[in-house]
Amino acid sequence: MPSHIALTALVVNDYDEAIDFYTRALGFDLAEDTPRPDGSRWVVVRPPGATGTAAALLLARAKDEAQRARVGDQTGGRVGFFLYTDDFARDHARMTAEGVTFLEEPRHEPYGSVAVFTDLYGNRWDLLQPATAAQQSGGGTV
Repeated sequence: MPSHIALTALVVNDYDEAIDFYTRALGFDLAEDTPRPDGSRWVVVRPPGATGTAAALLLARAKDEAQRARVGDQTGGRVGFFLYTDDFARDHARMTAEGVTFLEEPRHEPYGSVAVFTDLYGNRWDLLQPATAAQQSGGGTV
């Protein structure tokens, strides 16, 4: 198997509230929730339909004051996470109906349709439907 990024740790306040947000509001699948001997849990969520070696999030509960201070601001206020979709309008509407906060109206850029949203802690994400090669070369709109 070639090298790949499998997991990105996302520091959260509480496992269950994070699981609820990512599975309900974003429609992610709960791939694993395993108790560990130290009282923590190994919690992995991934976008719907993602399988095998597709990148996923490890929801890691903050263990100390330094980690708690980073919850919701892991990237210093910039977009740090990118959720690709094959149907921007569908996912934007579903996420909005679930109470996800979008910080802007959808934009249609040469690279695709995009809007910035925040997760339950305030981390910034892009919801992005990439443009096809034909659209990028002027052959259509996204």
